[in-house]
Amino acid sequence: MNITQLKYVLEIAAASSMREAAARLFVSEPALSASVKELESELGILIFDRTNKGIKVTKEGAEFITYAKKSVSQFEILENRYFSKDGDKEHFSVSTQHYNFAIKAFSKLLKKADPEKYIFSIHETKTQEVLDDVRSLKSEVGIVSFSGSNEEIIKKLFKEYELIFTPLMKRETYIYVWKDHEFAGREEISIEEMADYPCVLFDQTGEGKLYLNEEALADYDFKKMIRSDDRATTMELIADLHGYSIGSGMLSGDNAVLKGLVSIKLKEEDPLIIGYIIRKNSKMSSYGESYIKELLKYKEL
Repeated sequence: MNITQLKYVLEIAAASSMREAAARLFVSEPALSASVKELESELGILIFDRTNKGIKVTKEGAEFITYAKKSVSQFEILENRYFSKDGDKEHFSVSTQHYNFAIKAFSKLLKKADPEKYIFSIHETKTQEVLDDVRSLKSEVGIVSFSGSNEEIIKKLFKEYELIFTPLMKRETYIYVWKDHEFAGREEISIEEMADYPCVLFDQTGEGKLYLNEEALADYDFKKMIRSDDRATTMELIADLHGYSIGSGMLSGDNAVLKGLVSIKLKEEDPLIIGYIIRKNSKMSSYGESYIKELLKYKEL
């Protein structure tokens, strides 16, 4: 087993076919297939179930892929830190759900630290990936939230992944509509009143990811729902379809992407607890400590 084989497996799992994965990896399909079969033979398991309709990850394969992701992530961290041309630069990384204050804190950190040479990263991504990134030390700090509907499973994952969660704020539940929506002037509204309009939710993807939603009301049965994994696309859908999304009500007036949105308080209550996570027993870098200081300026709890 080698790192190349692990990368091959991850690419195949992410692709819709072996052909697509081979094209992405710039290898021939027979060579890719042979490499994976060699790995499966060495492991004594089937990672992929091959049928006439394509490939599907097996139950054993799904478990293996979980470990492969961690191994590849750790390898890439070492590779980037010690073997790339950027080894002499300062490194720092944050992973976050979709919260503007996390981005603002990141910007303030960078302005204050102002290192001569650096590669800083901020990953605005899915809940599971925020947890995985901090767990694997790809990111030192992660920004996540949970509501009453998914608190139990999120806290279970914190414990399983050996993550420490520090709450920063509690936010009531709001919906966002475009400024020309017929309900834009309302101060409060019921989710039932929005039944005829599509709810645009951030796509967490994957089985069992429903309760990893970063929005409140994760278990609500929406009559019309659109899943999107891009913020700009979400804004356009809300504007064009008179749809809405669910959030914490924190709209930044100086953010051009969000300027057309209006927030309305929901009658249904499912408050979000928003905070940051770090890896248990992990020594923080000076940048990590400084970033947390910036985050704590938003602390209300």
